[in-house]
Amino acid sequence: MAHSTEHFAQTDLPPLPDYQLAPLPRLISLLPDKFLTLLLPFAAYWGLSMLFHWIDTMDYFPQYRLHTPAEVSKRNRVSRWDVVRDVLVQQAVQTVMGVLLGISEPDDTCGKESYDIAMWARRIRVAQRVFPRVLSLVGVNPKELAENMTPSYPMLSGAIRGGQYPLLKSVIVDGNGQHRAVPSFAAWEVLAATAIYWYIIPALQFIMGMLIVDTWQYFLHRAMHMNKWLYNTFHSRHHRLYVPYAYGALYNHPVEGFILDTLGATIAFKVTSMNTRQAMWFFTGLTLKTVDDHCGYSLPWDPIQYLSSNNAGYHDVHHQSWGIKTNFSQPCSVFWDWLLGTMWTGGDVSARYERSRIAAQKMVDKENEQVPVTGSDVSQSATQDLGPYENELSNATDLQSIPIKYQQPSAPAGKAEYQAAGSRQQVLDDKKDGGIDVLQDEAREEQLARTALKRSTRRRTQSSVSQADSFKGLRDRITGSMHGRTGGILGVESSR
Repeated sequence: MAHSTEHFAQTDLPPLPDYQLAPLPRLISLLPDKFLTLLLPFAAYWGLSMLFHWIDTMDYFPQYRLHTPAEVSKRNRVSRWDVVRDVLVQQAVQTVMGVLLGISEPDDTCGKESYDIAMWARRIRVAQRVFPRVLSLVGVNPKELAENMTPSYPMLSGAIRGGQYPLLKSVIVDGNGQHRAVPSFAAWEVLAATAIYWYIIPALQFIMGMLIVDTWQYFLHRAMHMNKWLYNTFHSRHHRLYVPYAYGALYNHPVEGFILDTLGATIAFKVTSMNTRQAMWFFTGLTLKTVDDHCGYSLPWDPIQYLSSNNAGYHDVHHQSWGIKTNFSQPCSVFWDWLLGTMWTGGDVSARYERSRIAAQKMVDKENEQVPVTGSDVSQSATQDLGPYENELSNATDLQSIPIKYQQPSAPAGKAEYQAAGSRQQVLDDKKDGGIDVLQDEAREEQLARTALKRSTRRRTQSSVSQADSFKGLRDRITGSMHGRTGGILGVESSR
């Protein structure tokens, strides 16, 4: 399809080029881009999940585990096969939604890029008309300033004149076959327009898409925890995984999976007007992030966990009985948790997180910097307003009858105490997949983790003492040897 724009040549703006639309060539010749958009998230989900499962099976990085393998089998309330089945169901729903989106969206075309860049260059030219007015408002004569700058800075002079570049001309052939001199764009205008078209607009689309997904998921996710019926009917299924693992990331009730994940991402795609290839990378990126958030490892060299503080350690808190009503934000940022006061404030309360933090600290060699695995500062518990948790302690009526030994790890005083109480009460309210057994199992595992941590600390201390004794003995031997040599040289016997 050809489009002519020659009628624009009569204006004081540079003309727009003609363009010819053509189908966009496929990324992979054998696969349509729309099919690839369906395939890549599926491949990314199971590819990254199986990588973490292989790491689990081979036990390659036990020092960075957030939980032990025994916890996975003891504390979770669902079998791995049931998880796989429900994940495949959700992915089937996502595929159907993707097919419908593909039918509703026009096929991508190419050939209009130069026209669109020229249109942005025109907008930049028009925007320059505001400069003379602004300069006049602050008492500067724009005409005089432009004339003074013309010899040395002709492009800047033209911008100050309001986008007037009398020396920038090009010759075109009009519809009558006549050659006509028309305005042309400055090189900097074309460069800026190219950056806007190829980089800035796509980046803004992705940022807006992530903000929409985060907002959609935060408020729906929070509602499913604050409303007892929604939690027990739908969301409690996901929390059968008290110890998350990678391929359980999309283990949800089918209704929740559609509304929370599939519909939210679809809305983001539509609102931001992404094309097929943008959607391909957007959906795949969200998939990788979701899997990594449930991987069960706090890896200091994982690039996905560096991109945002909303990572595996942060989200793991939300799966624990004491943090289940906190850290609702997902998958990209912690913005809404931070803004609305639902971020966990108890720090790395569990001994399991302390073990991972120590390992990560050794990895990055920051001996004087305490980096919390959960991204939580324990000092906030005493200083932050209770916010949405002010009634949680009084509402935790069932929790009051539970022995303290089953309420482990214990939360620090302040806001974290209220958050933990509300979270544990929600677990007790979940008669099907929760109950006191969940608290008892977690308390036992916490005690095991503390014991292991104490042994590890004791071994490190003994090793340090032994090493210090060795250095002391070596120092004494060297000192004695030096005294002996000194006595021999001076002809005087050393004494102590």
